[in-house]
Amino acid sequence: MTVVELRPGPGDRDVVASASRTIKAEAAALDALEKALEGPLGRNVARAVERMAACEGRVIVTGMGKSGHISAKISATLASTGTPAQFVHPAEASHGDLGMITAKDVVLALSWSGESKELASILAYAKRFGVTVIAITSRAKSALAKAADIPLVLPASREACPLGLAPTSSSTQQLVMGDALAVALLEKRGFTSDDFHVFHPGGRLGARLQFVRDLMHQGDEIPLVAHGTLMSDAILAMTNKGFGILGVIDEAGALCGVITDGDLRRHLHDGLLAHKVESVMSDAPKTIEPGVVASAALDVMNGAKISALFVVDRNRPVGILHMHDLLRAGVV
Repeated sequence: MTVVELRPGPGDRDVVASASRTIKAEAAALDALEKALEGPLGRNVARAVERMAACEGRVIVTGMGKSGHISAKISATLASTGTPAQFVHPAEASHGDLGMITAKDVVLALSWSGESKELASILAYAKRFGVTVIAITSRAKSALAKAADIPLVLPASREACPLGLAPTSSSTQQLVMGDALAVALLEKRGFTSDDFHVFHPGGRLGARLQFVRDLMHQGDEIPLVAHGTLMSDAILAMTNKGFGILGVIDEAGALCGVITDGDLRRHLHDGLLAHKVESVMSDAPKTIEPGVVASAALDVMNGAKISALFVVDRNRPVGILHMHDLLRAGVV
């Protein structure tokens, strides 16, 4: 089989240069956005987060066109990080979807120009029923900014599109501002990995957010022997459990050491069977607690180059977790 090396041609270089210009333009827009937080935008972001955190209903996110696509993503991010949210299409609002908005909600409306006529029915409805409106726009004197209780005015930026027409840098700014609001709310609420798992039970992310207690082996499956046990008996117990590791517990039931296949090999020529477990075991075993997420257990195993962990509660072994358990669960 002949291997053909593909080398970039002149056309490829043009494409790469174009991609680089786009990335630089959008990065510059984000730099401008970060700097703008030092002024009135930052103060209004703080107000917006306070208002959304105090909301007793949902954050209704809305926008038209590209701003609508960004709005839908922001709504999904808010919902998955602990802030109840829903996207309402502004064109559908005047055809019955206004009923999705209640007086306890907060409206987050996006329009780069601030002049999207489709938002009019939502803005009028919000004013009529006293619903707080937070606006993300680029024009402080726009209809949207004037109608908003809290306007988040983003800095003007050059679109990456060479025609200056297709929303690129502007939509990136909107998206990042939405992410910034969601993360600030997440931190303000004290949202934890436990909470995150509730909203992300599926896929690999859900697998990594499972807890050690959900995957560990318990009860009679745990390979344990008492301090003072002869190695002849310990090896039988270790072999019967099939984890390649054995835990040693003291009189109080606490884990005081472990014996691995490696320990057995190191003592193979020392009259191993006549020894007691304490002369063979490693007395500083790696352990993990049952309430830790599975991905953290994987990190411990990879870092220590081991394939099994004893699960302890107040240093008492309550389970054992093997790398194969993480593989079966889809964590790896």
